[in-house]
Amino acid sequence: MTTRTLSLAGTPAASPLGYFSWTFGQAARDPYYILVIIWIFYPYFSNTVVGDPVRGQALIGYITAAAGFLLAVTVPFLGAIADKDGRRKPWLVAMVAVMTAGALCLWFIEPEERGLSLGLSVMVLFVIKICFTVTEVFHNAMLPSIAPVHRVGQISGVAFALGNVGGLVLMMFVLFAFAMPGTQPWAFLPEAPLFGIDQADHEHDRIVGPISGAWMVVFMLPVLLFTPDGKASPLPMWQLARAGVQDVVQTLKHVRHYANIARYLLARMFFIDGMAGVLTFGGIYAAGTFGWGTTTMLIFGLCTSGSAMVGAYIGGRLDDYLGSKRTLQIAVGTASFVLLTLVSVQPDTILYVFEVGSEPVWDSPYFATIPEIFYFCTNQVFALFFVTGLSASRTLMAKISPPEMATQFFGLFALSSTVTAFLAPLMVATATDLFESQRIGFASLASLMIIGAVMLVKVREEQATAVGAA
Repeated sequence: MTTRTLSLAGTPAASPLGYFSWTFGQAARDPYYILVIIWIFYPYFSNTVVGDPVRGQALIGYITAAAGFLLAVTVPFLGAIADKDGRRKPWLVAMVAVMTAGALCLWFIEPEERGLSLGLSVMVLFVIKICFTVTEVFHNAMLPSIAPVHRVGQISGVAFALGNVGGLVLMMFVLFAFAMPGTQPWAFLPEAPLFGIDQADHEHDRIVGPISGAWMVVFMLPVLLFTPDGKASPLPMWQLARAGVQDVVQTLKHVRHYANIARYLLARMFFIDGMAGVLTFGGIYAAGTFGWGTTTMLIFGLCTSGSAMVGAYIGGRLDDYLGSKRTLQIAVGTASFVLLTLVSVQPDTILYVFEVGSEPVWDSPYFATIPEIFYFCTNQVFALFFVTGLSASRTLMAKISPPEMATQFFGLFALSSTVTAFLAPLMVATATDLFESQRIGFASLASLMIIGAVMLVKVREEQATAVGAA
């Protein structure tokens, strides 16, 4: 058997149908993240439901922080239990079911608490955040055993590209079916929003929850139907749970043996959460700084997802050509510089000191001022390198982890972002509250990326062996 038919786990790789079906798991989950967290629902929740962009950004930071803390103390154990069981699909099914129900509930989060109360709304967002991360762990853990060694970077990149294609398609649908009709006299638009959607009641914002939930169910089917899963263990669940907990304890005891992985996870703990924070809070920052509404945010998100899609594909090819670590270093370094450029923009200023005014420079209802155009273009560069970094970081983890411990280590991989998933948003929330400034809160994320980039230098791109393995 040639290397080209082997997976990173050293077992026969899945067929093209199997590993390309796996990429649709990303296509299923990412549109929720793109529509709800980044571009539409979170900004709506912050600005309209909470009613104060500063307090809203802080509250979202606290929600993410609380979810990150819970994940930090549970995800590694869930991963170890799944490794003992051998199957990942049942966990995916359970989490997607809960997450889809939560996404449907977003429709009832209305202004002035006419639907769900603010407390219940926060709980819904908290539960969905938990489920989203758990699905990421189990989906990622399938990669080492299905991807051919020579194509793992490309497959990871294609997955992120498909995720952004899904987000692009859904944003275009929401934009042209619900957000823009009635706001512009363009012939290609319906005269009024479809299906009786009421823009005045922010139904075009709230509809993204049910839409992304339905999309998730449909596009997770190829993974469940065609991607091979591990064989189920004959042991009862209580024995698997006990063995999984023991494995985590043993892994922690032998942390010196896994020192290279520990260094990588520690570095990732900082840089990936800083990068994800830019994407999460970038839309909130733009909406608060420029007063962008739903339509403007949708157009912004459409273009950014297109840039991310290109970055994911190019990054995947670059990964296979340059190696995962080098690709990741390029992505993190560039993303750090871009964030410092993004926070230099204010309604009448770019690059901190250049006052360019806030008057429109062209006849357009969207992105009409120089600061808006500058922020828009700079964010496209960030999106390209952000997704390149996401893809390369996953591929590097698959390359350096012991294959027989894939889910446990991908649980730690998720933990490496969820540990600072409460520290980074807490940093943004605290800085925003303390200085009463979205700009300072947003800028605080740069420190995480810079620290992570420095720590990444000592990581080696080599696969570890499990303790006791021959």
